[in-house]
Amino acid sequence: MTKAQEKKLDEKVAAQLAKIRNIGIMAHIDAGKTTTTERILFFTGKTHKIGEVHEGTATMDWMPQEQERGITITSAATTAYWRDHTVNLIDTPGHVDFTIEVERSLRVLDGAVVVLCAVGGVEPQTETVWRQADRYRVPRIAFINKMDRVGADFASVVGQVKDRLGCKPAPIQIPWGAEDRFEGLIDLIEMRALRWGSSDLGAKFTVEEIPADLRDEADLHRQALIESVADYDEAIMEKYLGGEEPSVSELRAAIRRGAIALKILPVLCGASFKNKGVQPLLDAVVDFLPSPLDLPPLVAHHPTDESKEILCSPDPAEPFAALAFKIMTDPFVGQLTYIRVYSGKLESGQVFWNTNKGKRERANRLLRMHANKSEEVSEITAGNICAIVGLKLATTGDTFCSEGRQLLLEKIEFPEPVISVAIEPKTKADQEKLGQALQRLTVEDPSFRVFQSEDTAQTLISGMGELHLEIIVDRLKREFKVEANVGNPQVSYRETVLGQAEGEGRFIRQGEGVKGQYGHCTVRLKSAERGKGFSFSNRAPESQIPKHFVQAVEQGVKEAMSGGVLAGYPAVDIEATLLGGSFSETDSSEMAFKVAAAMAFKDAASRAQPTILEPHMKCEVVCPQDYMGAVIGDLNARGGKIQGMTARSDLQVIDAEVPLARMFGYSTVLRSSSQGRATFSMQFSHYSPVSSQVLEEIKQKAGILPSRPVDPGAQGV
Repeated sequence: MTKAQEKKLDEKVAAQLAKIRNIGIMAHIDAGKTTTTERILFFTGKTHKIGEVHEGTATMDWMPQEQERGITITSAATTAYWRDHTVNLIDTPGHVDFTIEVERSLRVLDGAVVVLCAVGGVEPQTETVWRQADRYRVPRIAFINKMDRVGADFASVVGQVKDRLGCKPAPIQIPWGAEDRFEGLIDLIEMRALRWGSSDLGAKFTVEEIPADLRDEADLHRQALIESVADYDEAIMEKYLGGEEPSVSELRAAIRRGAIALKILPVLCGASFKNKGVQPLLDAVVDFLPSPLDLPPLVAHHPTDESKEILCSPDPAEPFAALAFKIMTDPFVGQLTYIRVYSGKLESGQVFWNTNKGKRERANRLLRMHANKSEEVSEITAGNICAIVGLKLATTGDTFCSEGRQLLLEKIEFPEPVISVAIEPKTKADQEKLGQALQRLTVEDPSFRVFQSEDTAQTLISGMGELHLEIIVDRLKREFKVEANVGNPQVSYRETVLGQAEGEGRFIRQGEGVKGQYGHCTVRLKSAERGKGFSFSNRAPESQIPKHFVQAVEQGVKEAMSGGVLAGYPAVDIEATLLGGSFSETDSSEMAFKVAAAMAFKDAASRAQPTILEPHMKCEVVCPQDYMGAVIGDLNARGGKIQGMTARSDLQVIDAEVPLARMFGYSTVLRSSSQGRATFSMQFSHYSPVSSQVLEEIKQKAGILPSRPVDPGAQGV
């Protein structure tokens, strides 16, 4: 192959990669994500009929539980085509209980569309998904949906985006009318008006002159757009200072650069349910969100040397590297492993290396997914997303690579569950099936955990909220045909220390004819900043504890923290320091020091003001003014703290912080006290010490919650 041919091939590959968009649709619940996605599928020709969430016919909400409840539970992937571009799209849930679906999707996406309700504005889960996108530095565009609803306010939502999300919104469209008079939108880049008819499901729109009554407002917003772009783009700044008007192509290119660099947030508007504004949104995805080429190469590390960095560029000619970001069980083909390919390519039947498991795997079949339907492909190249059939070892967050160039990609962080319920099979026949089903569900959903109480021998399942566990139990019954009894929800408490204390552990075993055991250490425990976790430091002289035993001490403290000293809950937010001890030349071992460290931890923790932490939730209640008094009174009775109140159209929004333990069954109470007119949303905020009264109650009931994780497939589960 000549150099000219190599250059031509490289240009061809680059041209293909430049036409790929890996995007997610994310927002608060009921902002219209799935409705918008359904319109995208229809207008790109992927589907020939618009599915509706409220009718249970949405293509992307394929699970029976999603169709019945009208919400998205699991992220669904599909591929569509627009303007000769491939759009790999993931529709993510908006409910806080399923935040792991958003987390693992954003980990592998290049861009995202943030859908905002024109009435609700920036809601709690919007802030959560925004922070998740910030963590992975995902470029975004915003789509203000539901401009046809009563109370729609475009300017107010733009203001909330600026104030509450801390970014720089730049409207590239403004609405043409609002509420029942919403006709279309004004394109500020090309300075034209787009009007949608009602006879063709929004498939066509007319391009018109900007109405005279909107001309001044459009000129004002265009000037503001140019000023926003000029703040970070020198070429536009020069034209702006020189009194020149940038061309459409120059302005569009500058907005693209700013969006990819996270310096600006292009803002669009529309009404997805009325099929208005979706085609310009697709244009914006192509114009302003990045291709795999627009982002820096992904940085991986050598599996045994973290300091050694390996760059994964999106070139099919490079060695293969991919990340498994989702596991799903399909009733027809078995386990599906969703992957994002970062470099190289993977062919059907190819053997590759699973770095996390240290084993080889084979890609039996490769599928391009469309929700729960699929299309078999022979290979998948860098920059794309697909599903592999038949992997036995893979779990979420695993790195796949060529055996000749082993590497490790950054893992996905999973949230800790905050609520638990006891579960038991109804019959002996269900017992084995329950263990197998729970094992498969924990592989699919890393935010779902299974524990066993040492004191009661109960099996307990833990998740992110009541709805999360309700869906799990429903899936056990429908998918796995397991009948089970479920107990009342229990809060996943944690233990910590509020003060500082030293503890001593001494483990000595003597026996005739066998080697003795000796371990002795002194450990100091100190309260750490809330949410910091566990840290360990060593100040023991090597003459007292040799270095090769220090790691055993740390491991012993960690294991002891799995069950605290008050009620057996996991201990968190503790700084441990090894101060000293002693050892025996003949009898000391790592096991002896682990046991001694656990004893020292128990001794110190019992004297360092131990307490129990409970999860506190950030709660937002939206209700009419008439019911404000009853709602606030009820929140106060539940131990809630009112953080603030704001007016939203003709409704009042109450922001509060409430202990999760007091919020079980709140939806029923709220409906009753507001005649069904109030709604609320809740998300985890932080752990905080319980009151002295609650502490005594928990001590009396100690042992009812899990103290150690178990294998859900183990005998007796």
